[in-house]
Amino acid sequence: MSILSDKHLLKLVEDEKLVYTEKGPEFNPDLQIGPSSIDLRLGYEFGFLETRKLKAIDTKNMDSFTELQRKMTRTAEEGVVIHPGEFVIGTTLETVKIPSDKVARIEGRSSYARLGLIPHAAGGFVDAGFEGQITLEIQNLGNVPITIYPEDRICQMAVENMTSKADRPYGEKTDAKYMGQRGATEARLEKEKR
Repeated sequence: MSILSDKHLLKLVEDEKLVYTEKGPEFNPDLQIGPSSIDLRLGYEFGFLETRKLKAIDTKNMDSFTELQRKMTRTAEEGVVIHPGEFVIGTTLETVKIPSDKVARIEGRSSYARLGLIPHAAGGFVDAGFEGQITLEIQNLGNVPITIYPEDRICQMAVENMTSKADRPYGEKTDAKYMGQRGATEARLEKEKR
């Protein structure tokens, strides 16, 4: 597999809508496309878990988890404070549309990591054929609260060629539980086949 360069990323954005926005400032290729990745901006919606009301997360019974998940919306001026050790989910402002012969990886930007903030803790692999906003797993590993703001470039996406087109792109899978997701989307383990 090979990572796509800036000129190939720009072509995919222009020809296939690899990255686009539905709400908020438009995608800015000059600012957001780097030599080998695309910066994605933080969206407006956040999700957090009311942990004091939860005994434990039971991955075979997600009802209590879902009931205690709360959403909040913040503007680019308000921001959201992430306290030390706190974990919240966020979303990208951009929607991504991965072609069926490509995959993408989402990584945090080093400028945020140097503050102790991990903007995308896990789940950084985006399958061929996926379309939707990317849910970010945000955690403050530092010792002081950090305020982050929607519309800031918080993570980056690298796109790679696959050896061939996928026979069953993500959207065609029977358990594609995150296809078309919008906003900070909580875990959907209850929809997973076991």
